[in-house]
Amino acid sequence: MTVRQLSLPELVDACGELGVSNVALWREPVREYGVEAAAKLVRDAGLGVTTLCRGGFLTAVGPAERAKALADNRAAVDEAAALGTDTLVLVSGGLPAGSKDLRGARERIADALAELGPYAEEHGVRLAIEPLHPMFASDRCVVSTLTQALDLAERFPAHQVGVTVDTYHVWWDDRAPAEIARAGAGGRIHIFQLADWVTPLPEGVLNGRGQIGDGAVDMREWQGYVEAAGYTGPIEVELFNDGLWARDGREVLAETARRFVAHTE
Repeated sequence: MTVRQLSLPELVDACGELGVSNVALWREPVREYGVEAAAKLVRDAGLGVTTLCRGGFLTAVGPAERAKALADNRAAVDEAAALGTDTLVLVSGGLPAGSKDLRGARERIADALAELGPYAEEHGVRLAIEPLHPMFASDRCVVSTLTQALDLAERFPAHQVGVTVDTYHVWWDDRAPAEIARAGAGGRIHIFQLADWVTPLPEGVLNGRGQIGDGAVDMREWQGYVEAAGYTGPIEVELFNDGLWARDGREVLAETARRFVAHTE
């Protein structure tokens, strides 16, 4: 998503030129290209797929809407397995229209996970609940903190359900370091992602993620927390940024790789 202006073949080619050995994929471009074709493309290039994003949006009330959401998430699990990744990132979903019941929405997420967790396990895929910054609670994700994400995940086996730790969404939370330790102790840190926090936020706020090093987040500090918690998996960069998307994608990818090295090693 950081370089969504690149087609999948262009992305694969650019990763090869830069020596990037892993890529996190999003469902929309994968589906557009074709799941099996995308799987062959990355496999033939020797690229590992760290995660697939995204499943989730599990807060609907009506039976038809809930059945549709569950079917879509089962399809997402199938796609993740086909791509060779063991992790599907979940953005849980916001409040249904007219609702103000955050607790009820979270309980419906738990109900959905009870069905999806075993299905994912059968396909060798883990579900990684991603808490989003509270500014997204109404429309995108009623899970706003690692505490809330872990309270949901810990109802299920760790090999079925864990969490995503994204610096953009948790950097402000003084409880997050302790919750990272809690997640690590339970083997529930399924992926770690980097994005910086820059202000002012753009209108609509969704596409305001800053390039690494441009904002308020100390990447090494957060890397230290997850490593101290025992995490040894990949580190992803996920930037939603209109300014970056307007630039040459290969240039952005090269810049991001340089920033990654400068701020994590």
